[in-house]
Amino acid sequence: MNGFRDALALIGRILLALIFVLSGFQKLTHFKGTAGFMALNGVPAVTLLLVLSILIELGGGLALVAGFQTRWAALVIFLFLIPVTWVFHVHGYQMAMAQNQLPMAMMQKINIMKNISIEGGLLVLAAFGPGHYSVDGGA
Repeated sequence: MNGFRDALALIGRILLALIFVLSGFQKLTHFKGTAGFMALNGVPAVTLLLVLSILIELGGGLALVAGFQTRWAALVIFLFLIPVTWVFHVHGYQMAMAQNQLPMAMMQKINIMKNISIEGGLLVLAAFGPGHYSVDGGA
């Protein structure tokens, strides 16, 4: 039964990390456009924070896939998602509601709930570890 549990943990890590790996890679390959989007949203020190975002998303996501320093990677990504959710989705929801753009508000609300759910998965991963099929070896 442990082999089955460890296989599920590996698949779960891959699925959980996928959004971060793809997002980090997109930011890396579309650096200038992403920087512009961040600036439009009032993010300070755009270049520094964009590089940090890429490191956390791409690096942390790949660490989750490999099961390398899994608990720390999960915690760092969890903490990263808190301001990201607030700046890009909670603020977007508030603006959409103020402008009576209900479809946009609903989309932002879905993104808020998605991020909260992902944060829950990251906390479970931080608490229980990566499983045996990992660089960490279940630590």
